[in-house]
Amino acid sequence: MTLYKPDSFDTTSISFDRVALRYDGTQDVFSDVSFELTKGSFTFLTGNSGAGKTSLLKLIYLALRPSAGDIYLFGQRTHHLKRRQLSALRRRIGIIFQEFRLLDHLSAYENAALPLRIRGQKERDYRPDVEELLRWVGLGKRLHARPATLSGGEKQRIAIARALVNKPDLLIADEPTGNVDPEMSLRLMRLFAELNKRMGTSVLMATHDKALLGSVPGSVLTLHNGLIVKQNVAEES
Repeated sequence: MTLYKPDSFDTTSISFDRVALRYDGTQDVFSDVSFELTKGSFTFLTGNSGAGKTSLLKLIYLALRPSAGDIYLFGQRTHHLKRRQLSALRRRIGIIFQEFRLLDHLSAYENAALPLRIRGQKERDYRPDVEELLRWVGLGKRLHARPATLSGGEKQRIAIARALVNKPDLLIADEPTGNVDPEMSLRLMRLFAELNKRMGTSVLMATHDKALLGSVPGSVLTLHNGLIVKQNVAEES
């Protein structure tokens, strides 16, 4: 079985063209943000606390709309898309939140499979794939464990599996190592890097931890004063 093999021929995953964002009654969060991420890239998003990293990610996964400018996902301009078209784009994006957002009454397997259940798929069709995915993230022996019995790193790996279960073209991670220790942070980074390299999934990861920036090969988008500065990260040592 091939877990992830994006079927798109798009060369660009994300493109921002002079995007601005303003919440009601406030000054601009962004004023003129432009950047492009190619298909299959691994990118860190960084910046000072309050710089707007989470807001930028919300624009990408279509939880917010820009005040000005254009956003393109997989070659499609998002501004005038209808609800059904937006839903189709969202299914191509996996999201990992810092706070895990697991359901305590469900097992590791049930949490990971939840997006497929919500879409109405039958368990007999997806169970082998979900179990394989959990083995891939190192939880093959914890399928039936509830979140309360798991470590922070194990919970985060469930969240990763849940984000990947729909075989996304793009994985967005918002401070995914914020609740785990440094050793687990590096293990998770290697997992993301393997996903990116072996499966071709584009990865965009927001982090304030500068120590992670050189942990795997990739590029950096730095958010500062409403602008993006792009720079290279050294290859993993």
